[in-house]
Amino acid sequence: MCSGFAKALAACGAKVAILDLNEDTARRTAQEISESGGIALGLGANVLERESVLYAREIVNAELGFCDILINGAGGNHPKGTTSKEYYYPEDAEKEADLITFFNLDPKNIAFVFNLNFLGTLIPAQVFARDMIGKEGAVILNVSSMNAFSPLTKIPAYSAAKAAVSNFTQWLAVHFSKVGIRCNAIAPGFFETSQNRALLINPDGSHTDRSKKILNMTPMGRFGRAEDLTGTLLWLVSASASGFVNGVVVPVDGGFAAYSGV
Repeated sequence: MCSGFAKALAACGAKVAILDLNEDTARRTAQEISESGGIALGLGANVLERESVLYAREIVNAELGFCDILINGAGGNHPKGTTSKEYYYPEDAEKEADLITFFNLDPKNIAFVFNLNFLGTLIPAQVFARDMIGKEGAVILNVSSMNAFSPLTKIPAYSAAKAAVSNFTQWLAVHFSKVGIRCNAIAPGFFETSQNRALLINPDGSHTDRSKKILNMTPMGRFGRAEDLTGTLLWLVSASASGFVNGVVVPVDGGFAAYSGV
């Protein structure tokens, strides 16, 4: 999704800096943008380490100038922060050696997932927003999730972290309202990405049981595609289109949140 954001903004004339824990991934996306006629810089950075983000900011400022638009898209879940089953049953108490239940979730794994999503949003905002103060049209766009509205089964850490991102988005919108920085968030529904493909698609190309449940609850009957986010992205970062929109979390979910299941 974030590479799609970068390409969409570059196509509109923005100079784009892409920060990724995997520098090769960032460089590949930047190269694709450059080959399409855009201006892009790919850098390695760890959004959980302030010094790493500060170093990246120095390079961005030197090569592209100060930041006007900050998109915080780092995040994800981890299997170790996930319960084995959707529901806890009485007999599960005798099987905890073979299951990950709520009771034996490792707090360190919970912290990793939570920090990746929440601190991975907070730290880049601390670093880059300093250069955005007083700039006309400055905007921060966070990536939340539909999990923030209704938590999914099995993934308590990820759901809680995205709820924190949504709350933090509102907090930042108020906090920066006197210095000209707007802050909003996109809450994607279910998108098939390289990160979650194994959870949604079987090796033979068919949908997993979890996928079938998702699609049954999505009135549009499909997963989202990266381009489905482009319109919302461009609207929220444009001062002329959304200059009075501040502190909102916009669902892009194919109707998932609107459907009661009956």
